[in-house]
Amino acid sequence: MSAPGVLSFTQQVWEQVLAKMKRALVYLDAACAESLHWGCGSTRLLEAVGSPACHLREFEPDAAGGGAEQPKAVFVLSCLLKGRTVETLRDIIRRSHFQYCVVVTAVSHAVHLTANHVPAAAAAELEGQQPVFEQLEEKLCEWMGNLNYTAEVLHAPLLLAPVAPYLALTPSFASLFPLLPQDVHLLNSARPDKRRMGSLAEVDATALTPELLLQIRCLVSGLSSLCEHLGVREECFAVGSFSRIIASDLANYAPAKNRRKTASGRASVVFVDRTLDLTGAVGHHGDNLVEKIISVLPQLPGHTNDVMVNMVELTALQAKEENHNMVAPGCLAQSNDTAAKALWEALLSTKHKEAVMEVRRHLVEAASRENLPIKMSMGRVTPGQLTSYIQLFKNNHKALMNHCGLLQLGLATVQTLKHPQTAKWDNFLAFERLLLQSIGESAMSIVLNQLLPMIKPSNQRTSDDYSPEELLILLIYIYSVTGEFTVDKDLGEAEEKLKKALAHVFCEESELSPLLQKITGCDSSINLTLHKSQVAVDELFTLLRDIAGARDLMKQFKSVYVPGSHTHQASYKPLLKQVVEEIFNPERPDPVDIEHMSSGLTDLLKTGFSMFMKVIVLSTRLLKPLNIPELLFATDRLHPDLGF
Repeated sequence: MSAPGVLSFTQQVWEQVLAKMKRALVYLDAACAESLHWGCGSTRLLEAVGSPACHLREFEPDAAGGGAEQPKAVFVLSCLLKGRTVETLRDIIRRSHFQYCVVVTAVSHAVHLTANHVPAAAAAELEGQQPVFEQLEEKLCEWMGNLNYTAEVLHAPLLLAPVAPYLALTPSFASLFPLLPQDVHLLNSARPDKRRMGSLAEVDATALTPELLLQIRCLVSGLSSLCEHLGVREECFAVGSFSRIIASDLANYAPAKNRRKTASGRASVVFVDRTLDLTGAVGHHGDNLVEKIISVLPQLPGHTNDVMVNMVELTALQAKEENHNMVAPGCLAQSNDTAAKALWEALLSTKHKEAVMEVRRHLVEAASRENLPIKMSMGRVTPGQLTSYIQLFKNNHKALMNHCGLLQLGLATVQTLKHPQTAKWDNFLAFERLLLQSIGESAMSIVLNQLLPMIKPSNQRTSDDYSPEELLILLIYIYSVTGEFTVDKDLGEAEEKLKKALAHVFCEESELSPLLQKITGCDSSINLTLHKSQVAVDELFTLLRDIAGARDLMKQFKSVYVPGSHTHQASYKPLLKQVVEEIFNPERPDPVDIEHMSSGLTDLLKTGFSMFMKVIVLSTRLLKPLNIPELLFATDRLHPDLGF
């Protein structure tokens, strides 16, 4: 096993789960499947099951049960064992012939006690006991039809999808997003007048909905397990109001307090609110190939972070659209291919030009090792050149098998470079650079007026024009990068012109996208009246003002905009970069915007970091620009669906 890290943590937990799977019928939910996909790969699961025919099924209400020849089942779930999840378990088991059931949950027993309203004092007395899991084991035997059959319920912290040694994602928390000012109004509606909050800064754990609190506690439980694997006593810090709640919960989480007493290492854990800087998430930076790949290629079904790579070119089928679904798609995750993993990690950390050259280098070296008739060509890398190298592997089964992972990444690169959205990406990038210069030289009203000619109804748009969703992305970029601005008559007029144009464009869409359905509250363009559209656009601009004011409470990290000068152009400086620079700058005092949330005596933030120089980045998901408006307009932020 490698040194403790996100990959070893994930693989170690999965090995414990896989040990239960021999000759079993396996049910996975989407988040656990994604963790397996990046951490071990499906091949490892097939090896663990070991039967000639592996029966792997998605955990859902309509999932097929097991026949008489399938007496054993393993359910691997990312969620609490409560409500709809338990009902689905019951229904699948009742229509099966199981005699041995194992249920694995990524949520600890301590959190199950919280979900079942067991007071903290009573939960402390139950240390070492698992009554919730034991009760479910009895139910499993009852549903199997014989109390002498075997049932096991156990916890395995399947929290992470390790994308790289230094980067991991949390698929089951892909929809977790910081609160917005409009959420404060909704929270206040359930509180008496005297206890109403004035801003996000006043929101604490006691103000949140029970569902959101439980979702946070599930995340905290998983993070505590990661810290246990790393062998560290963590100090918790926060940048932003929502991060403060999560950091405080981890700092005060009872199982974590006990664990820290025996931890030998130290770590500083810094939580950062995504809403403090949406510029980078919606921006089209031209310097990273992976950003483009995940933004333009279709999403792998059931996944939040991987894409489908069309593999038809490596078959004898014609590359017609009707043949695309006849061949299983490729993907980016290559957990069992050392060479492909090395290329993937290089793509994550290098600039676009170097990344494309790295793909060419790997393909050339692989073709040379297989003695394929490769024609070397230097200079600029083109999609056609990469395709010609990939085609060399086409009729060589051994070479295909040896370099399958590399070929998937090569085809992902080619398909991204040739994709029409890539040319659009460059248009976005050019306009965003223009906006950055305009923001420093002009009033906000003039910046917004530059958008007006770009707003066109569907019957006047060409492929080069911006769709309503793309216009929203540009608006979020403008308001987020600008931050604080003066509200005057000119700005009011500019916003009204934009509102009017957008309201009409929404109404004239022949078909509403899922995002426009969320924004307008209409599931069909037939039901969208001009009045409804105007109301939706008014709410949209209220939200944009909130985005602009997200850093108002910051004292040091107030801006992500760097004005231009005689020597350099205006630019965007990511908030995360600013935070890391401040932490590692020994000349500066501790930043006031990074709040320390841990209880008890502690060293300064910088002391903690100087002791723990290994940096791991955790994110809920790999974000593409369109994800941000989807998250901003989500209706379940305060009431996440936990299955009950």
